[in-house]
Amino acid sequence: MSDIADVSLAYAGVKRIEWADRTMPVLRQIRDRFAAERPLEGLRVAACMHVTTETANLIRTLQAGGAQVALAASNPLSTQDDTAAALAAEYGAQVFARAGIDREGYYRHIHQALEIGPDLVLDDGCDLVNILHLERTDLLAGVKGGCEETTTGVIRLHQMAREKALRFPMVAVNDTDTKHMFDNRYGTGQSTLDGIIRSTNTLLAGKTVVVAGFGYCGRGLSERARGLGARVVVTEIDPVKALDAALQGFAVMPMSEAAKAGDVFITVTGNREVITGAHLAAMKDGAILANSGHFDVEIDVRALEDLAVAVHRGVRPQADEYVLADGRRLVLLAEGRLVNLAAAEGHPAAVMDMSFADQALACAWLAAAHATLEPAVHEVPKEIDTEVARLKLASMSIAIDALTPDQEEYLRSWRLGS
Repeated sequence: MSDIADVSLAYAGVKRIEWADRTMPVLRQIRDRFAAERPLEGLRVAACMHVTTETANLIRTLQAGGAQVALAASNPLSTQDDTAAALAAEYGAQVFARAGIDREGYYRHIHQALEIGPDLVLDDGCDLVNILHLERTDLLAGVKGGCEETTTGVIRLHQMAREKALRFPMVAVNDTDTKHMFDNRYGTGQSTLDGIIRSTNTLLAGKTVVVAGFGYCGRGLSERARGLGARVVVTEIDPVKALDAALQGFAVMPMSEAAKAGDVFITVTGNREVITGAHLAAMKDGAILANSGHFDVEIDVRALEDLAVAVHRGVRPQADEYVLADGRRLVLLAEGRLVNLAAAEGHPAAVMDMSFADQALACAWLAAAHATLEPAVHEVPKEIDTEVARLKLASMSIAIDALTPDQEEYLRSWRLGS
């Protein structure tokens, strides 16, 4: 049994899912392989992920491998109701997701997905894993392992592991080279700016764009904002990343200084209160606030509400205007939630092709290897990352060189010098 908004949307959802599938050739090849090999035969998978067309194609791949899947949404603003309907009505998944559902409904849906009694779990932000460990401990013994998709979730998992709280192995899919490169850098870079432009129709050329955080996502954002003609300011807490940003030609300063200069602010750190009330109070009239971190805690929205004497909801799609006592206006996008999914469509399917290929192959690896793994955070095996990159290159008709036997021998030997 599913909980979706409108089953009549299923036909439209199928069309969108199939459109996305056209630009997901790697996942399509893995789906064909899974259908032949059935590496997930008889396994139950509970997933908490963005309910989008790209995720739907991952679910189809897991099903082709023999899995039974129950899916809950990892963000109520990113749920595509037509996709949810198609997955439930046409593709045979259990789906618990409705666009815009409240906090109580969000957590109810995760609990409903867990009723499948999972052997494997897929998470995007660690909420499902968190609930398993805090509220549904009766299910823990049956969980063989799982995968985590995003930076925020990996941070939480590492803390659980440090505290010896994690009860089963989790694979940090987020940390693969292919996901860092495609998903975090190119995907977040493009889709975040897409969401900002859709919701505000602002011209970025000539604007000062402040990017909080210079990890892979922050780098992608900074590069693409500069490409659109913006002056980019980076804020960081990590000296190495700050130095990297400076050497790439970006201005680097504390948020207390950047707050006075910025026209557009984008948080992408995985931490809370990156933009505080003091920062908000210093911002110029018309400043735009967007978050592309997983949870809606990076911008202190409560402080913004306290500063405001009036709030104009929906001045643009996914844009609310907060009026301060002196007449200055600050525009918050997507309620401080993931702007690229709430105000746009998230990453292009070609980007998620890589991430979900990693995800699918990691699930198959876990199904085979879980008994040998400790309850800890594990890296995706290098051969999986390499295989995904190889398949992607092949789909792009790109060939690369291979080592000759002499070159392999040279790399293995310490005796050969100059």
